[in-house]
This record gives sequence, C-alpha cells and structure tokens, in this order.
Amino acid sequence: MLSSGQQPIYDPAKTYAENFDHGPFGEFALPIPYHDKGRPQFNFFGRPMFSPFGIAAGPLLNAKYVIAALNKGFDLVTYKTQRTVAFEVNPFPNVLAVDVDGDLTLDQAKKPLVAHAVGDDPDLSRLTITNSFAVPSRGPEFWMPDYARCLAAVKRGQMVIMSVQGTIQPGFSTEDYYNDFAEAVKLAVQAGAPAIEINLSCPNVSGEGVLCYSPGAVTDIVRRCRTAAGKTPLIIKLGYYAPDQQELLETIMRAVAPLVAAVAAVNTIPGSVVTPDGEPALPGRDRTGLCGAGIKWAGLDMTRRLAELRERLGLRFAIIGIGGVMNPADYQAYRDAGADMVQAATAVIWNPELAIDVKSLMPRPKNIQGSHHGSRTRFKKK
Repeated sequence: MLSSGQQPIYDPAKTYAENFDHGPFGEFALPIPYHDKGRPQFNFFGRPMFSPFGIAAGPLLNAKYVIAALNKGFDLVTYKTQRTVAFEVNPFPNVLAVDVDGDLTLDQAKKPLVAHAVGDDPDLSRLTITNSFAVPSRGPEFWMPDYARCLAAVKRGQMVIMSVQGTIQPGFSTEDYYNDFAEAVKLAVQAGAPAIEINLSCPNVSGEGVLCYSPGAVTDIVRRCRTAAGKTPLIIKLGYYAPDQQELLETIMRAVAPLVAAVAAVNTIPGSVVTPDGEPALPGRDRTGLCGAGIKWAGLDMTRRLAELRERLGLRFAIIGIGGVMNPADYQAYRDAGADMVQAATAVIWNPELAIDVKSLMPRPKNIQGSHHGSRTRFKKK
C-alpha cells in the first residue's frame, strides 16, 4: 500500500477560497527549498531542465503553491488555468474520492460512481478522485502579477508554464469565444510566459463543453492562439480519445502539429458521481472530471498513440504525459511509452516529496535536445 502519510497541500475539507487564501498546507508550506546539484541534463523548448517531471495545471492555485512546488524539486510546473475575466468556482465540495477498483474504464465512467470524502491517509496506489472546479479565476488583474512572482522564483533547470482558456460571455458569438482564447494567450505573453498551454479539455464547465473533440474548433482556436503567441511555444491540452476516435485524433494532429510545440494528455475522464445513498454527490453537476490512479491506463494509451502518430506522420511536437502518475514507476512507464516530459496532479496533493522520489530513482538521464523553430519542437535522444 502506497500511503501518503502527509497533510494534503490542498485540503478537500476546506472551500476553494479557503485553500486559495490560506494554503498550501502540510509540508508544501515549509520554506525549505530542495536544490539540485550539478548541471541540468535535459532540454525543453530550448531551456535546460534538471528533470522531465513536474505538476500539471490544477493543484497549483497561485504563486504560493507554485513557489512551494519549485522548492520541492518539481521542475516543469503549470500555473492553474486562467481566463481573461473573473469566473466563479463550482459549489463546494470540489474534491471527493471515487470508488474504483483498478482502471476506470470508459464503460465504468458511463455509470454513476460512488463518491465520498477522501480521508486522512489515502492509498495513493489506488486513489481516484473527482476534481470539479470549473476553472475559476480571479481575473488577469490578479493572476498576471501573481504569475510574475512565480517567474521571479524559478531556479536554474526549472520552468513555469502558463495555462489559459477562453470564456463564453454574455452576447458572445462563437467567433468571440474563440477570440477570447487568443486574448488569454496575449495576456500570458505579456506576463512573460516561456510557454503557454491552451486548455481544450475541461469537462467541468456547463455551457462551454469539451472542445478537443471538435476538429474545426480546435484548429480555429489554435490558429488564432498561434498568431497571438508570436514566438512563444504553444501546448494544447487534450482529453482521452477512445480507439474508435483514432481517425479524429489523427485529423486534429495533422492540422495543429505545425502550430504547436507540444501536446499534454490526458486531462480527465468525464463521469458522474453519487453519494452512497444514490444522491448527486456534486449538486448541480451532471458530469465531472475524474483523475488519479484509475485513469493511468488512459494517459499511457494516449501517450503511445501520440508517439506513434508523431513517428508515422513525421510530425514535430513534444508529448507531456499526464494521468494517474502516482509514483516513480508511473513516471517511468510514461517515459517508456514515449513521453518527453511527465506531469502529476492528484498524487502531488498528498505527496509533496514525489519529485524527490522520482529523482532519487532516476537513472542518469538521457540528454534530450529540443530544436525550437517558431512553434515547433523536435526531440531526439543522444
């Protein structure tokens, strides 16, 4: 049993606002920085990195969380996805454990899943959670200067990616909505982001929908964002594409690969959750994102398929593997599957030492060279 034994950095028993204003908690809050020694052995978007490992968009709510993650040795971290306007969080609760035995298959996700409080000492090797926030934002007036504080704290061999998405606002047309993605990218550029992730895969916002399964929407948004980003590398964050969606995935990648530097996958698997009594566990939310150990199979599958597409079609993009990375063995499984970089989310909440655990078991790293031209990055191993 892989038990955390740690106070979570994000306390599911507290509201989002309480976590935002008073967190992080536990060991993440201790101002004791971890220092890598020697010379960074990896290269990502032309930047030296100590490790190809970090934290995906989600757990790092603001600069306090990001700086704590950098001090814990997480080298590739992503600031929680932000918007061009202020946006409210989904009602409490936002994080619950979900009863899943092994893999959370697509068939299982079609049925209501029983959810309950996470508990004080979860078994991380089996922990699957619902994560239902709706991409809240305090608006650029807050996040732009807050993100600048993150960049000021970056040490040698580290990077903080900015994640953004568009927002449907009153009176918006489809074109207005797509343009808002580009406006968010412009703000990220102004804030100094070394790389920008476009979130096309959030399942938690009623009305906005999951865009990554619409090739026209993906292509249109990415083109607008590419113009807005200038020379800054773009990353697109995708959900899971079932095997019968392989042609759709290939169509999308053919269209956007010349425009993006990397693909991050997967975000979550959508599902519905209920209490042990069968009542909605998240009032007002029919579907929610599910993540943690139960979706590792999906992230690994997407990593392998993206790597195969990249090789077969001669495309140039990096792969950031995400989903169910709970321990160093999971990190290695993603690297073996073809991921250039790997990010965790759920496990980090209960194990702030995960980066140190990964690095302690990491063999001498193979040097990865990334040649970045405009929006493209090619990785090759020496």
